[in-house]
Amino acid sequence: MWSFIKTLLKQLGYPQIIVLMTMESTFLPVPSELVVPPAAYRCSQGEMNLLLVILCSTLGSLIGATINYLLGYFLGRSIIYSLADTKVAKMLFINRGKLEKAEHYFNHYGKSSTFIGRLVPGIRHLISIPAGMAKMPFITFAGFTVLGSFSWSAILGVLGYFFGANQNLLNRYYRQISIVLLGIFVLFVIYLVWIGFRRKKK
Repeated sequence: MWSFIKTLLKQLGYPQIIVLMTMESTFLPVPSELVVPPAAYRCSQGEMNLLLVILCSTLGSLIGATINYLLGYFLGRSIIYSLADTKVAKMLFINRGKLEKAEHYFNHYGKSSTFIGRLVPGIRHLISIPAGMAKMPFITFAGFTVLGSFSWSAILGVLGYFFGANQNLLNRYYRQISIVLLGIFVLFVIYLVWIGFRRKKK
């Protein structure tokens, strides 16, 4: 599978982005960080269009998320958890604990978790399964998924484009950029904690 992924990355174009992001949004271990930034880098070199890269990434994410949603919807909780205990699931870095974490996240944040979850590592590719198990309306699910996927793809795309077009600047200010990105992440975590605190008070 990894040789297949490497081949797609070498021939990276719009169809390959859709395929790889579809895989990333199911249960296959393909990090979006290895797909969108390289494509955005090519955009900075004038080889691709950044908006099309982001849109293709979003489309692939929606397709993959829909596959997970349908698995959760039609197989149900007991079968999904039984599958999570198999050797194949472990080979794909999936286990009962990760599913429980995603389900807890969905139960805690409700429908909006399919938006917020697209921005959270470790939750992103599994959040669609509990949404399906809970029989969340598909239109609502798709809407939140598109918003979250577009936001995440845009973040990766802009960063990849910026770094590609400003390599000298990146080398010069790498430490400062890392601190800023860490600060943004910390603020986002604080925001999630604040939302959880407000929900508990209600």
